[in-house]
Amino acid sequence: MSNTYFSTPLIFLIDVLFSIYITIVALRLIMQWAQWEYHHPLVQLIIKATQTPVKFLRRFIPPFGRWDSATLILLFALSFVKLALISLLQSQTSYQGFFIGWLLADVFSLFITLFTFSIIIEVVLSWVVPPHSHNPITPLIHSMNAPLLRPVRQRLPLMSGIDLSPLVVVIGLQLLSMLVLPILVMAP
Repeated sequence: MSNTYFSTPLIFLIDVLFSIYITIVALRLIMQWAQWEYHHPLVQLIIKATQTPVKFLRRFIPPFGRWDSATLILLFALSFVKLALISLLQSQTSYQGFFIGWLLADVFSLFITLFTFSIIIEVVLSWVVPPHSHNPITPLIHSMNAPLLRPVRQRLPLMSGIDLSPLVVVIGLQLLSMLVLPILVMAP
């Protein structure tokens, strides 16, 4: 059996497990930015899942303004470990500048993906959930997407009663991804 027989499933497992936890850490940053309701069950889950490493890092890393620097450092550290493990398993040695570009691209792409999916979820929920019913996730997603959607909604009129701002923002996020990611992963 070849060396990739075991390394490919292991790379997949490392990528999936790290990506799940990195997403939870990224949501902790987003929940502070979007000012999610602290007592919401999903917010409490995110806090409990990330509290131990964030609390440890806060001993050494002070907050920067209203941003939680410890959470941001944890996000980059986890992405670094994930990429380093995958790189080791693929038997690739990479130039440090190139690796830093991959690290920045990994985190950037995570946030593009999170916002893209949250906007799509918000749109789908607006179609299937009755207007005055209670859905516990709706306020969180709405407050997360509002800073991105609000400026577009103010400039883009409704078209026959249809709000096209989510489509414009998703296209903008994908365009931004196509313009920035190649620059980040480009070898120096």
